[in-house]
Amino acid sequence: MRAGGAGCPAGLLLVVGWLLLVGLQASRAANVTAVPEAGVAREGESESEADEEAENDNEVPENETPAEAEEEVQNRTVVKEVEFGMCTVTCGVGIREVILTNGCPGGESKCIVRVEECRGPVDCGWGKPISENLESVRLSCVHISPVNRFKYMWKLLKPDQQPIILSNDSAILEVQRELHPMAFECDTLDNNEIVASVKFTVYTTSELQMRRTNRPDTDAVLVFVLTIGVIICIFVIFVLIFIIINWAAVKSFWGAKASTTEIHSELSSMSDRLVSGVSKHGSRHPESDCSSSAQTPPAPGTSGLSYR
Repeated sequence: MRAGGAGCPAGLLLVVGWLLLVGLQASRAANVTAVPEAGVAREGESESEADEEAENDNEVPENETPAEAEEEVQNRTVVKEVEFGMCTVTCGVGIREVILTNGCPGGESKCIVRVEECRGPVDCGWGKPISENLESVRLSCVHISPVNRFKYMWKLLKPDQQPIILSNDSAILEVQRELHPMAFECDTLDNNEIVASVKFTVYTTSELQMRRTNRPDTDAVLVFVLTIGVIICIFVIFVLIFIIINWAAVKSFWGAKASTTEIHSELSSMSDRLVSGVSKHGSRHPESDCSSSAQTPPAPGTSGLSYR
């Protein structure tokens, strides 16, 4: 009995130990499978959130009306057309306006977008000084703002000789008059490329005085003509205003004047008629007497007198 009683507890212990091992393995397997499921769940949640955000972006907000959405689409698809204004110079370098003709803000038909550089032929011919007096002359190269953007090369021109390059490299050159006329040339360079060239003639003091005396004083004549024209225009305007204000008096005056002229014309026509009638009456009596005497000769033995 003791041997059998001792064997039973040992078997029970083995069974209990085996059950514990099986339970531990099962719990470990459950933990391992739970961790991947949680990761998969998190990935599914992130994908659903991304899908919801994309749907929200694609949907039109309730606050925006369909008309506003269409306007935004039209504004995005409007093709902007531009045109260019006239260049400020006919030669050399200048500026021009870039004008937008479609898609201006505020519904305007045209709007200025920017101002850009424009260029024309390089040779600008002979220019005029910006200022001069009897002693000196100030000459200017062709340029636009900013002035220091370009390089300038001044030359002294001499007939049948190579031009002499001057040391002055600024846009303005001041020259003193000498006993002989001189010719200068200025080249405007942009990146070592000539974009404008202009020449000047500096006359002597005596030549300048002769040119001023020989030149007619057109400014004074022009001012005089303009002044007379303005005075005449103002006088005509005042006369018209006076006629409009006093139209009744003017009408009666012209009516009385017209009636007096008509009376004078009628009197003159009546006097002409009377004169013509008297002349006709006086010319008819002698002819009738002569014709009667010629047609009815007196009977023989009687006199030419007849008694009634």
